[in-house]
Amino acid sequence: MIQARIRQHYAPSPESAAFTLDLQFETAAGVTVLFGPSGAGKTLTLDVMAGFAQPAEGRISVAGHVWFDAAQQIHLPPRDRHCGYVFQNYALFPHRTLRQNLEFAAERLPRLERHRRVNDMIEAFRLTDLAGRMPHELSGGQKQRASIARALLAAPVLLLLDEPAQGLDPALRQDLYFLLRQVRAEFATPIMLVTHDLDECFELGDQMLVLDRGRLLQQGTPRQVIDQPSSLDVAELLALYNLLPVEIRTLDPSRKESMVRFGDFDLHGPYFPGRLRGDRVTLYIRPELLTATPRDGKPAANQVPVTLERAVERARTVRLEFSEGLAAVCDPRTYERHKHNKEWVVEFPASYLRVL
Repeated sequence: MIQARIRQHYAPSPESAAFTLDLQFETAAGVTVLFGPSGAGKTLTLDVMAGFAQPAEGRISVAGHVWFDAAQQIHLPPRDRHCGYVFQNYALFPHRTLRQNLEFAAERLPRLERHRRVNDMIEAFRLTDLAGRMPHELSGGQKQRASIARALLAAPVLLLLDEPAQGLDPALRQDLYFLLRQVRAEFATPIMLVTHDLDECFELGDQMLVLDRGRLLQQGTPRQVIDQPSSLDVAELLALYNLLPVEIRTLDPSRKESMVRFGDFDLHGPYFPGRLRGDRVTLYIRPELLTATPRDGKPAANQVPVTLERAVERARTVRLEFSEGLAAVCDPRTYERHKHNKEWVVEFPASYLRVL
């Protein structure tokens, strides 16, 4: 169990703005993903957990052991926290071979045990043919595997990974995900991982912490966060949704129905508890949940007529961007048949409408 309450303020300087890290979270074993934009405080949070940065206030305990407590003046140095930290630049010793890098992490073990453990790790991480190479002779993916293996050789109680997939091509990225899933299953070491990538959150994360400007905006499983963002700030950070200003026109708790007004059109949706008629709120819905078809006659219920402004072709889908600030997704074959149409209707599935 990881319990952390952290507060640290950095005063402004002539070349930088003020920044306050103010977080409180609790998470269990598994992978906890720190997600947010650059400057949100993600790497600083890892540095605080590792003991490289000391907050002004708060308390950190891991597996029942207190690592930091401002009130009790406890601040364990990094060497006493037994964290494994994989930095963005991997931080392999440039003057040592891959094997020697790993041996350094296991230097406290007896010689024969150290040799066995290093060999086991080299084999487990598919580094056998690379053990004699220097770091500058390794690819990015090979350095990544070596740095994770080195971190695990020290038997850490917590593994910290700062954007481990940064700079890796799609194939190497999938290799890394497979490796980290193995680490999670075989070593049972809690992991805190920094990322900007939502797919990475789903690939690896058991828990997700959404950070922005030093604040924790939401915590939950990746699916919980995606399906139910807690605020407009979170929804904007995730950048997954159509975010549309609407007014609540009717609320019917007995039928579990509501109706909202979007521009000149009424949209039927589920009942929104805690809301009142006349409330101006933001409707959010992912583009892939909308159905877009060429306009043919008068729009039906929950359909909005729109003009196609841009189509963005992707590997498996086409993103259609319309007037009214709407976007939808369709398959390439559908788009190819109707790409000359400019007038479309977008249908909103009533059961998927949500408001913030």
